Formats: sequence, structure tokens, C-alpha cells
Amino acid sequence: MLSHRYRTITATLAVVIGTALAAGCAAEDEAQPSASPTASAACAKDALQTVTPDKLTIATDEPVFEPWFVDNEPTNKQGFEGAMAYAIATQMGYTDAEVIWVRVPFNAAIQPGPKNFDFDINEFSITDERTQAVDFSSPYYDVSQAVIALEDNAAAQATNLAGLKEVKLGAQVGTTSLQAIEEVIQPSQDPAVYNTNDDAKQALINGQIDALVLDLPTAFFVTAAEIDGSKIVGQLPPTTGAQEQFGLVLDKGSSLTACVSQAVDALRADGSLDRIEQEWLATTAGAPVLQ
Repeated sequence: MLSHRYRTITATLAVVIGTALAAGCAAEDEAQPSASPTASAACAKDALQTVTPDKLTIATDEPVFEPWFVDNEPTNKQGFEGAMAYAIATQMGYTDAEVIWVRVPFNAAIQPGPKNFDFDINEFSITDERTQAVDFSSPYYDVSQAVIALEDNAAAQATNLAGLKEVKLGAQVGTTSLQAIEEVIQPSQDPAVYNTNDDAKQALINGQIDALVLDLPTAFFVTAAEIDGSKIVGQLPPTTGAQEQFGLVLDKGSSLTACVSQAVDALRADGSLDRIEQEWLATTAGAPVLQ
């Protein structure tokens, strides 16, 4: 992890990371209040039924990476999702000292069953399949998937999806990156599947795969700061034609879902989401969409 280089690299790169946050939700009718008195009362801190009373338990994976977190340490409030998590906690009435972090593997967090967290933040794309097992908050980030490869690999020269069909591709298990390989690229050979992005990146370095699919902000950071001689081949079009969005994961039917969504919506409305994005992510450029 090259976290100590992150701010320097992002300050000097001509190409910066991520896609702009969209509003995500249509604006409320001006005649309607942003939240009803009943909803506000239900989301008061003393009314929330959290895993640990008077505390907010937030989960993420082990390890986590830049630009989403810094130094694999969620408590430092750095990185886009690290900062987001504490902004949401504050919006819900919790102090930093009242936030508890737990580590949950990505794939385990989206499986059915009781959770040991109030919400999980870990680049979870909102999908119809996942909503059968868990709840999602309002979306907090619009994202694209991207393909990276070593510059001396033939995969790096691909200019369209057809150029990727015969190469060995890889992605983390349970992710929309893997889904994009299967549904968008539709390669002739099965993709390699890894438990973590760290394992997948090492496989790319070792030549076990020709190309790796990651979310676009991560792809920018990996190629700029982590894997020398790597490049972004291009972005992938959406799997369904709809914009892919990240949301917070909660237990299915959680009493907190509406209140967590209310907090996300409030941060969007007051400009906090935009400010956090500008600090940790930026506008994409130089990554063509592969067709």
C-alpha cells in the first residue's frame, strides 16, 4: 500500500479519479418538507435500535484500499468512504467516539442473515439480486467499471470489447467487476476469481491473468501508485444500461435503513457529498468507454 504517496500523486496527475456524484434522487417537490416530523422523530438518535445501544457499528472489509480508505485504517476518517462514514454518523447524531468499526468480508456482508453491524460501507453496488438479501441506503456514488493491464501485455492494446474476449481476465469474488466481465465482455474463457483485490492485483503482476477489472477510481489509483507499468485499457459500459451506484448495506428489513438513507440524502442536499468527493476523488478523463 502506497498511501503516503496518495495526496502527492493525486495533486500532480493530469488524470484524476472517479466520476462526479450524481444527485441520485429526484428533488423533493418544493411544497413538501424535506422530512416529516414523524420521520425526523423516528430518526432521532435515542430512537434508533442499533447493534450496540448508543453506538453506531460500521463495517468494512479487511483490508481496504485507497482512494476509499487510507492506510487500511477506517478510524482515521481518511479516504472517500472513511470520510463518508463519519459524516453519516455525525448526521445521525453520533460522535466519533460513539462509532465502532468491525471487519466483514465483502461477500459475507451481502449474504442473507443477521448482521453484526448497523451498516457496511465497502463499494457495494446496488443490484436487484443483492436487494433480495440485504437493504441498501440511498446511493452515495455513481461508478463505472474499468479494465487495467500491464503495458507490455497484449490486453493493454485492446480498443474494444472484442479485443478482450480471448484474454484471461480476473476480478474479486462477488463484485460487479466480476459481473461486468461475465455480462459485458463475455470472454471465451472463465475469469479468474479472487478473494480480495490484493490477490487479484498480485495475479496481474505475476502474469497469471492478462487484465483485471476494478471500479474506475480504484483503477486510477492502482495504475498511478501501486503497479508500475500498468495502464487503464478503458471503461466498461453498464451491465444493464442503468447507472451503477454504490450504497450502504444494512440487514434486510433493518429499522435503520430509512434513517441512514435520510442521512445520506441530507449530506447530498447540503453539499457535503460533493465536498468529500472533491477532496478524495475527482473527475475522470483519459479512460475511453470500450464498445
